[in-house]
Amino acid sequence: MSSAWNNFNDAESPAFSLIPKGTLVKVRMTIKPGGYSDVANGWLHGWASRGDTGAVYLNAEFVVLEGKYARRKLWTLIGLHSPKGPTWGQMGRSFIKGVLNSAHALHPDDMSAAAQQGRCIESFGDLDGLVFAGKVDWEKDSYGEDKAVIKVPVMPEHPQYREVMGSVQPAPAGTASAHVAQASSPTAPTPTSRPAWAS
Repeated sequence: MSSAWNNFNDAESPAFSLIPKGTLVKVRMTIKPGGYSDVANGWLHGWASRGDTGAVYLNAEFVVLEGKYARRKLWTLIGLHSPKGPTWGQMGRSFIKGVLNSAHALHPDDMSAAAQQGRCIESFGDLDGLVFAGKVDWEKDSYGEDKAVIKVPVMPEHPQYREVMGSVQPAPAGTASAHVAQASSPTAPTPTSRPAWAS
């Protein structure tokens, strides 16, 4: 027997290459609950994580749904608070706004009542399970190695948005995505009232 389960010298080396920078991908976002809540800030139900430095963030995983890189995973921390100042939290708010615009096909300049409602969430649990278009970038991990991340959601006005999201338009604000989010996580809360777009 040429390849035994106690000798791995002849096993193939793992071949792994990063998704190229700038690649546009359709992803499903999952929030990994970190158990941290802060009622004063509205961070409820333990969706947030708190690091040793006091930084608070959402631990997000993105699974590529279609195309050449289908089933590949990327991870990004979405900033909520940093003791060093407001910048990280502001970047996190901008990212979440972009995710909501992309997921619900909302133009960033659309200030209609429906669009504004589509950019509101009841809980971070509403983000869990959202499908949107994102742009791949690279950053260094804790070992100094490159890793692929999603830092920029792709907006509906981008010329490749429809191609990335597929011929089926994303759910307009108010249909399945919020319900999928609640069903996908056993730790997701069940709010007593939901905004109109999530009904």
